Amino acid sequence: MNRLAIFDCDGTLVDSQASICLAMEHCFIGQKLEPPGRESIRRIVGLSLVEAVAQLLPEADDAFHRLLAEDYKRAYFALRSEGKIEDEPLYDGIAETIAALDDAGWLLGVATGKSDRGLLRVLEQHGLRQRFVTLQTADRHPSKPHPSMVTAAIAEAGAAPDTTAMIGDTSFDMAMACAAGVHAVGVAWGYHTRHDLLEAGAAHVADHARALAPHLEGL
Repeated sequence: MNRLAIFDCDGTLVDSQASICLAMEHCFIGQKLEPPGRESIRRIVGLSLVEAVAQLLPEADDAFHRLLAEDYKRAYFALRSEGKIEDEPLYDGIAETIAALDDAGWLLGVATGKSDRGLLRVLEQHGLRQRFVTLQTADRHPSKPHPSMVTAAIAEAGAAPDTTAMIGDTSFDMAMACAAGVHAVGVAWGYHTRHDLLEAGAAHVADHARALAPHLEGL
């Protein structure tokens, strides 16, 4: 059976917190609302956009959450076109780790709260698109921690839950992995704490990208 390593994107492959925080602040200000603190924004990275906004503004209704989500998209693309958002850098060691897993016969996937367009832009920017056999985004799935993205990735890759690992930096990733019955591996360089990851079901937490491979042994 194929072995499949599914990566989250924001906070796991790339450090996108600056761009996400800036766009979220702009969309709140545009509605004459006090922007959330950046720690609060980092805590919701990984959720699909409407669900993320709902976490930040729970007192509003669904219609307003959807309005803010659209405002966020417009703010993000406006800021990028104005050169106020820079490219999102890969974390140290990620490119080498992905290449090593690919060369070792692992199939690779992504499960992210980003849109299709946002994910493809990041992967193409860093020359990684060809490494991944399955890409699952918020455009086609319920928000994490629903297991839909993981189960779809397994089906596309011809893998099985017991030969699949979900690698991510948030409790949403770990809860999604547990819901799908796959191996949950947290990473310590992202937006949730080691305690958050372990509490949500992580079997291991890697301190650096180069430490990921040993946590996948035995699958």
